Amino acid sequence: MVKPFVPELVYVEPRALEYPLGKELKQKFENMGIEIRHTTSHNQVRNLPGDNHFQRYRTAKSTLVIGIRKTLKFDTSKPSAEYAIPFVTGCMGHCHYCYLQTTMGDKPYIRTYVNVDEILESAEEYMQQRAPEPTRFEASCTSDVVGVDHLTHTLKQAIEYFGKTEHGQLRFVTKFAHIDHLLDAEHNGRTRFRFSINSDYVIKYFEPGTSRLHERIEAAVKAARAGYPLGFIIAPIYLHEGWKEGYREMMEKLNKALPADARKDLTFEMIQHRFTKPAKRVIQKNYPMTKLELDESKRKWKWGRYGIGKYVYTNEEQEDMKDTIGSYIASYFPEASLDYFT
Repeated sequence: MVKPFVPELVYVEPRALEYPLGKELKQKFENMGIEIRHTTSHNQVRNLPGDNHFQRYRTAKSTLVIGIRKTLKFDTSKPSAEYAIPFVTGCMGHCHYCYLQTTMGDKPYIRTYVNVDEILESAEEYMQQRAPEPTRFEASCTSDVVGVDHLTHTLKQAIEYFGKTEHGQLRFVTKFAHIDHLLDAEHNGRTRFRFSINSDYVIKYFEPGTSRLHERIEAAVKAARAGYPLGFIIAPIYLHEGWKEGYREMMEKLNKALPADARKDLTFEMIQHRFTKPAKRVIQKNYPMTKLELDESKRKWKWGRYGIGKYVYTNEEQEDMKDTIGSYIASYFPEASLDYFT
């Protein structure tokens, strides 16, 4: 079982201490005996301990920067939501395929933002612009926010904030089972609690440092019992040997565990595995022994956002995975909605 994340090294940006949460977190980590360093900016976080790239990379993955979010303009987050809401950047997981591999570049440390009220005020402006239309905010675009929230409670604050709004809805997805502190949040049904699930093969070989499938399912049952609308993202769908059986077993386990009342408002999202040329280079540098199949000749090239091309499965393979896993969803969870396949 993966233990809840505790950083080995903490950096504090000076302005973070102007906020109550910044002071509180600094004090918390000092009391835990964790080394605290001060930095003028997260961009100055350099010379992390380690004799080589692998050691420094792993040190970065266990380093937390306490800072402020300067940019309060939100990115769009299609197809899961209207906007991405940023509370954390970076992740403590070691998922080989993750797109954060390239967006984080050589700075894969975790940053948590302490100016939460300002971030939520910005969200309020976006809601007002779209009212009376509902506005959905995705909190998982730049991190697995649940992975660090047992320390910060930033997400919990946001859940309770959106619980009081008229037009706002919060969404996030996690691979971590450490959710007990979120179960008593006053969400008022305005936050969709989603879990990323995958076949045992994918979790075993490509998702080190995350909770196992049975732990995620147990956590999902807890979230459902706490009244949260529930969702599952099957991602990335990866065509390994025996994949049809692997994904069927995954759905069987979910079907066996999920109580009836959790199925009334249940959503699924399906995302196929994809990679870019820059991502392939970074993945092979950080995880040189990975079993991840990254052969461009076996894939279809597709234009992505910002003009960056990516490699996806062929049309035939996409149809096969959509039909196969879609039929499992329809069979085990006929009341659920499949929001999208991409």
